[in-house]
Amino acid sequence: MTRDLRICFVGDSLVAGVGDPDGLGWAGRLAARSFADGLPSTRYNLGVRRETSADILGRWEEECARRLRDGTDLRVVFCFGVNDATHEDDRPRVAPEESAANLAAMLGRAAGRGWNTLVVSPPPVADAAHSARTALLDERFALVCRAAGVPYVSVHRALSGNAVWLREVTAGDGAHPGADGYREFAALVAPHWDSWLGTSGGGTDAR
Repeated sequence: MTRDLRICFVGDSLVAGVGDPDGLGWAGRLAARSFADGLPSTRYNLGVRRETSADILGRWEEECARRLRDGTDLRVVFCFGVNDATHEDDRPRVAPEESAANLAAMLGRAAGRGWNTLVVSPPPVADAAHSARTALLDERFALVCRAAGVPYVSVHRALSGNAVWLREVTAGDGAHPGADGYREFAALVAPHWDSWLGTSGGGTDAR
């Protein structure tokens, strides 16, 4: 049977690739990488601006089910948390323990449906205090994924020291980079992506 690979990218504006003049973001670049390696896919970008894990929890399963009801290889990539850690009224929009519980619930539902999942950490932003809060979410999410047996890709620490990412996020709106920043993000995820999909990763450098 021909492999009919369908992948939903679920998350916020950083999944949607906001700020990228190329219109690809990191998700589009990874899909292009796989195509170059001889593995085309049907890609659905379900990133929504300003959404937290609580917002995503309420919509993701129905949206994915509509897109993954056919095909032979059905997958979901999750990436969120920056909006959870945004302070409003002197507190995070979503408490860290709730963010972790929301992720655990999503992974449990995905497993029940037989959808193969990959989780990518929230990246840093220009504000140091905000980034410190997302770094703590990164740690919590890693533990959730380890307990669920789901691959987890932490990009937070690497991007915190990445001059290109920091320059572009700072020059932009404080949270979203341009094309070069998203290339750096994609390059960090790429080897884990290749392993998850079972590809060689030799076709392109995710740039």
